[in-house]
Amino acid sequence: MAYSSLEAALLDLERTGQLVRIREEVDPYLEMAAIHLRVYEAGGPALLFERVKGSRFRAASNIFGTLDRSRFLFRESLNQVQQLIRLKNDPMKALKHPFQYAGAGWAALKALPLKNPLNKPVLYQQIRISEIPQIHHWPMDGGAFVTLPQVYTEDIDQPGIMKANLGMYRIQLSGNEYVQDKEIGLHYQLHRGIGVHQTKANRKGQPLKVSVFAGGPPSHTVSAVMPLPEGMSEMTFAGLLGSRRFRYTYRDGFCISTDADFVITGEVYPEENKPEGPFGDHLGYYSLRHDFPLMRVKAVYARQNAIWPFTVVGRPPQEDTSFGQLIHEITGDAIPQEIPGLKEVHAVDAAGVHPLLLAVGSERYTPYLPTKQPAELLTIANHVLGTGQLSLAKFLFITADDQNRVSTHHEQAFFEYLLERIHLDRDVHFHTNTTIDTLDYSGTGLNTGSKVVFAAYGEPVRTLCQSVPEVMGRLPFVKDARWVMPGVVAFQTSAYSGAGAARETIQEMDVYLRSSIDELNGLPLMIWCDDAAFTAANLRNWLWVSFTRSNPSHDIYGIDAFTENKHWGCRGPLIIDARIKPHHAPAVVTDPEVEKKVERLFDKGGSLYGALK
Repeated sequence: MAYSSLEAALLDLERTGQLVRIREEVDPYLEMAAIHLRVYEAGGPALLFERVKGSRFRAASNIFGTLDRSRFLFRESLNQVQQLIRLKNDPMKALKHPFQYAGAGWAALKALPLKNPLNKPVLYQQIRISEIPQIHHWPMDGGAFVTLPQVYTEDIDQPGIMKANLGMYRIQLSGNEYVQDKEIGLHYQLHRGIGVHQTKANRKGQPLKVSVFAGGPPSHTVSAVMPLPEGMSEMTFAGLLGSRRFRYTYRDGFCISTDADFVITGEVYPEENKPEGPFGDHLGYYSLRHDFPLMRVKAVYARQNAIWPFTVVGRPPQEDTSFGQLIHEITGDAIPQEIPGLKEVHAVDAAGVHPLLLAVGSERYTPYLPTKQPAELLTIANHVLGTGQLSLAKFLFITADDQNRVSTHHEQAFFEYLLERIHLDRDVHFHTNTTIDTLDYSGTGLNTGSKVVFAAYGEPVRTLCQSVPEVMGRLPFVKDARWVMPGVVAFQTSAYSGAGAARETIQEMDVYLRSSIDELNGLPLMIWCDDAAFTAANLRNWLWVSFTRSNPSHDIYGIDAFTENKHWGCRGPLIIDARIKPHHAPAVVTDPEVEKKVERLFDKGGSLYGALK
């Protein structure tokens, strides 16, 4: 549908029973987030909050809460967008199948941004930051945040909309040391498009002009999170996906999305930062308070009857999980097409997306060797870890399957396949003193940590254990040991008390287990955790604990481990220390009192009574 506004999309959802209006006044301090979380978890409808305490504006959430709802919103354009992505990767398809792809070409022509000199709904009124719904998501958050922003910047050397960047970088509206209504905080990683633009502006000693759009047609929000092929403008993509050209104008030198519900304009000056955070983030922990760029607010605009869109991020799955599903559906095999030999790559949502990648590649480098072993896979792995947001990964598990029996999207089956084949003395490869996700506090500092590649190929070398090996029960310092899945056991000792104590425990384990290596052949992977029962309860818990609470270079050990010519390996099980360390950020948890307060909406007579199945 060619929606001209966010409200048009919400009314379309309401007509088809996919939206519920919340009539009661709701407090933006924790209550709105608590309601959203419960509705999302139940697979419930989109929400329109009609009475937000302290604001005259309405708010909407869970708009993209299910893949089916996203498909519905883009039901008339999704197929054409998928075709264009395929054409971008393989232009010859248009020549081979001209009639099949003719519509996609016409759609692309209609997607060009449109400078809008007349109709400018968002400029209806000028407001203050404090008039926007001040949504505080988690108890320890440092203030109110924008969680679905479209942050627009231009290249100071190549100004104009076709060379601009539109990204989703969180915005702190209040709290900390920000001067109310005059300053807000921007949180982004410097390798992103906005970071490149700021670096160029800084070198010239000029402020970077920033426009923050909120709301507007749903395609604008999706375009801000899309990992687009090189050379494709987010604004063009927004027009393509929304079947409506991205309309814009300029006011006081700032680009304005005229179909947006709100626009905040301002400037970021060189070396001008203030503390931003904490913020409950998508790994399931808080990102803590750090200096990030300060934006001096110039003007704030809102359309008549504007609606403030928001989401809540936290331990996956959340609404951003559904975003990921939509992106995968749109792009399909776009990334594998960019990396020779790569068949599949999957950023695992349950592990917070960035910490863990699973990949399937081809192995064509060693046809004449007597035994199969990773070779091309290592080339592919290096390429993966040097590509866009994939470069944020800490753990990459990669394998090859000549018979196409394994998929990265069936996580347990993938791990079983790889663990059956991995040679722990040969197939573990570390990258130390490198960058990781800014939001990941398992490393040695902000944006600093390590990576590891597990590359396995060939015939099975073990039969994976189906229970906890008996020898594990004889370890006096192990309080609990639980079987997680074939080949994986979680075990619990005392809480983390430093790297030295961890090494001492490993040495003690080594003494006990080295003589039982043959007995432990079916156990290639052990997870050292604070709560073995929780970790082993389900695959989701195991993935979250194992890969969000560990730094490969510091937290991987092995039984009968060795280092030879700078290569590390082990002859017995590999151990990941996934206990909580003092430098880790706290996990996000809801406030029980707030949970009780929002019950009124779900009880009989409340707006959400009977809305959740």
